[in-house]
Amino acid sequence: MSALIGPPGLAPFRVRAFRLQWPADLLTSCAFEMETLILGWYVLVETGSVLLLTLFGALQFAGTLVAPLFGVAGDRIGHRNLLCIMRTAYATLAILLMSLAFAGALNPMLVFVIAGLNGLVRPSDLGVRTALVADNVARDQLVAAMGISRTTSDCARVAGALAGAGMFAAFGMGPAYVAVSSFYALGLLFTLAIPTTAARPHAGDGAHAGVQRPSAWRDLGEGLAYVWSKPQLLAAMSVAFLVNMTAYPQSNGLLPYVAKNIYGIDQTGLGYLVASFASGALLGSVALSWRGSGRPARLMIAAALGWYTMLLLFAQMPGPYGAVIMLALAGFMQSLCMVTLAVLLLRETPEKFRGRVMGVRMLVIYSLPLGLLAAGTLIERVGFPLTATLYSLVGLTFTLLIALRWRTDLRHADTPAKALPSS
Repeated sequence: MSALIGPPGLAPFRVRAFRLQWPADLLTSCAFEMETLILGWYVLVETGSVLLLTLFGALQFAGTLVAPLFGVAGDRIGHRNLLCIMRTAYATLAILLMSLAFAGALNPMLVFVIAGLNGLVRPSDLGVRTALVADNVARDQLVAAMGISRTTSDCARVAGALAGAGMFAAFGMGPAYVAVSSFYALGLLFTLAIPTTAARPHAGDGAHAGVQRPSAWRDLGEGLAYVWSKPQLLAAMSVAFLVNMTAYPQSNGLLPYVAKNIYGIDQTGLGYLVASFASGALLGSVALSWRGSGRPARLMIAAALGWYTMLLLFAQMPGPYGAVIMLALAGFMQSLCMVTLAVLLLRETPEKFRGRVMGVRMLVIYSLPLGLLAAGTLIERVGFPLTATLYSLVGLTFTLLIALRWRTDLRHADTPAKALPSS
């Protein structure tokens, strides 16, 4: 059966590992969203600087530079085991920040330090969880599984944004972080309950008795070489690099500034802006999980163009009501783009390279902090509307260039009969 035609509905939930991973990812994603919103608002209010707000956002993605090493580790020790280690780190740092808040010892500098430590690990979470889904779900259910898996992030952005903003506004930092820490802890417990997949040595990996296993650096080099050798992967990675640099800063890291300085609304209003984008994304994920996509490469490009178009209109909105509508439409397009991008990467990658390729996928997220920092500088000079317009136009232009550069390879990737390569 084609890797692109998955059964409609909730078929992936027939797999016990997937049934446990979905709530684990949902709880962890809720904690991510609550934490980002709470700390972003705290930094903006305490410092009054959009540049420091973008620096805070950039610190959360510091670990993208080492993300390929997480991919290597996942291939070696198992993606489930690696995810448990990572989520233990999130919970520990959240409990530390909660303790500082209750003690009255919290300040922006400590927030930057903790955000930086968290940012060394957190960017790799999406890639590792995606690889774990592919480990446990049948190939003919991949599109449905990726769509359903993506709903964890989308639901979390809706619920986490509204809950985080409401709790922070009503009770303050300490009580809000009790909820964040609890979500991380529960997510860790569900992750620990996921069955461990037996290690399957691959030919040439040195796993046989008496043969020395290749170094992690050699594994990493092989993963990078594999990505470079596959034009379809290069095209998908280029789209990922582009949207992280020019699209995500507008709909993620800069929303606290937009809410406070452009529309003059409080934390609750910020929660509604974040939730509107997430609601659109959730609809997109659900649509893909039920209907699937016979042409993921083509849909990835078309959705990226739609995403930038909605962000271009968002930049022109004079008030929050129009912004909510444009963000919801942008979120819908974003979900179509990113889910099909993940499917394209997984279908073009054999099992032995899966963790490493997803590690490279996380590496390109490093363009997000670069885009955030550049946006902070531009906003101080020319304002948000002009900066967002410029980012959207750059995104539209380079998406078209990517489509033209790899048009033959992307058309080949959309061949319905193409199966996932075996290990």
